[in-house]
This record gives sequence, structure tokens and C-alpha cells, in this order.
Amino acid sequence: MENYQIDKVDREILSILMENAMIPYTEVAKKVVVSPGTIHVRMNKLKESGIVEGSTLTVNAHKLGMDVSAFIGVFLEKGSVYNDVIKKLEYIPEVVEAYYTTGKYSIFLKIVCRNTQHLRDVLNEDIQDIDGVHSTETIISLEESIKRPITLE
Repeated sequence: MENYQIDKVDREILSILMENAMIPYTEVAKKVVVSPGTIHVRMNKLKESGIVEGSTLTVNAHKLGMDVSAFIGVFLEKGSVYNDVIKKLEYIPEVVEAYYTTGKYSIFLKIVCRNTQHLRDVLNEDIQDIDGVHSTETIISLEESIKRPITLE
């Protein structure tokens, strides 16, 4: 199932579900003009092929008291410590995204914290204390202006 080739119907299904993963398959079927069974079968194929990896629920962090989002550029002492550092970052709940990058930083993180003191604590007591982390650079987000799924053409 690894080489599954998606078609126009698959793209329509994915586009609808990326906008709202909770929409019932019966509603998706009406929009795509196929049977609900077709949606179910195609979604199973998309999951088996690895194209669809799951679904998520988007939560407003601000309304849960998490008022600071920040991006952290992580400089490693050497590239060979990447896997060990990532394993340790996985245990820090404030780290919500991590990317292995080219350019200035070795790792680029997105973290969410209650306030600036919480951010400082996570940086000083958690991230910067990881063996292999040389230094960090913090960019605080003032507003998330665009957040959307990929566009399928």
C-alpha cells in the first residue's frame, strides 16, 4: 500500500477533512457525491499508505491559560547529539513542535507557556540543561496570523 496513488476523489476527501476532521463521513460523501462506504474504504487506504497519519483536535492555548508562544532556535555542540537531544525534548510538555533544520539552528522548536516567567523556567531549567545543547535563541510570537492545512491541487 506504500505506492498508493491518490486521485481527484481522494484529494476532495482530504481537503474536506483537513478543514474539519470531525465531519461525519456521510457529510463528506454528500459533498464528494459518492457513498459513505467509499469514503470509509478510501480513508482506510489513505491511512494504510501513510498519507493520512491521524487526526488532531485544535485547542486554543490562550483560552487554557497558555499566553506565550515562542520559537526557540537550538544550537547543538555537534550534530551527532541530535537524536539524544530530541529524546530529551520529547519529555518537555511545553515543546509542541520540533524540527531538524539547516541554516543557523540545528533544531527549531515551538513552545507554549503560561507566561514569560514560565518560558524562562523552561529555557533555563529544561532546554538549556540538556547535554549537547550549546545555546538557544528565543523569538516570542506576538500573534499567530496564518495557520492552515496544505492545499491539494
